[in-house]
Amino acid sequence: MDIRALGYLRIETTDLPAWRTYVLDLLGMTEAPGSTPGSLHVRIDDRVHRFQFVAGEQDRLLAAGFEVANARALEEAAAELEGAGFPVKQADAATLADRRVQGLIHCEDPSGNPLELYWGQAQDHTPLASPYGNRFVTGELGLGHVVLPAPETETTLAFYEDLLGFQLRDSMRLPPVAVPTGAPGRDFHWMHFLSPGRRHHSLGLYPGALPPGIVHFMVELEKLDDVGFCLDRMNRAGVPIASTLGRHSNDHMVSFYAQAPGGFQVEYGWDGLLVDPATWTAKEITADSFWGHQWNG
Repeated sequence: MDIRALGYLRIETTDLPAWRTYVLDLLGMTEAPGSTPGSLHVRIDDRVHRFQFVAGEQDRLLAAGFEVANARALEEAAAELEGAGFPVKQADAATLADRRVQGLIHCEDPSGNPLELYWGQAQDHTPLASPYGNRFVTGELGLGHVVLPAPETETTLAFYEDLLGFQLRDSMRLPPVAVPTGAPGRDFHWMHFLSPGRRHHSLGLYPGALPPGIVHFMVELEKLDDVGFCLDRMNRAGVPIASTLGRHSNDHMVSFYAQAPGGFQVEYGWDGLLVDPATWTAKEITADSFWGHQWNG
């Protein structure tokens, strides 16, 4: 299956005004055309949107959207999913118009995470007017990364690695205390990091359940100073910092984590590792970070 990158995230929220303040005033993103009183569309690059926040009765992930190259690739992906026993639903015209794509299918991974595979998303060629002048690292690398709960860890890993064609980059053992909803009776649980492209990981699989259906998402900045400026804005706004600034051992990202309105976290980072998939070998990492990333609670 020829998946290229993580393209967008759709999130349901019980507090749309809080997300509007969070992404526009703190993260330095830009509101996109298409927003309504009940939804917020957000740009971070030349795509019409990378995030959609939809007012609703829950705080949860509605879909992680992964991009394929063209109509034939989407047709082949649908056939492969159906052939492997994973039901596929074709998007209707209203969904295609909302996502601004030319083709889209809905499916779920073995842990029940909602996915959308699509092609042909529209571009917005107007200059991106970030309120702080910050620029995000996207392009062929996609939005950034997302970490999803995967209580069915082994079958979910196989789904992404063997069926969707993601490459396993590395794995880390987590103690039971770090996975309170993981399978009982184990000395440790595996967390896995995967990608369909050159970004070290576009997807993380957390080996337990989590009510919002998302652990965190990450966006990457072109400049380290923009990470620091955002950290200052978070502190001034009184947003809880879930993890202090640090550099990860696997993707080398310098980042911090902040609590988000939906009961999960956002990672804001710089200098993520790019790899050559042809020469990469999967590894076990034994520490989350080289330095920093002191977790609060």
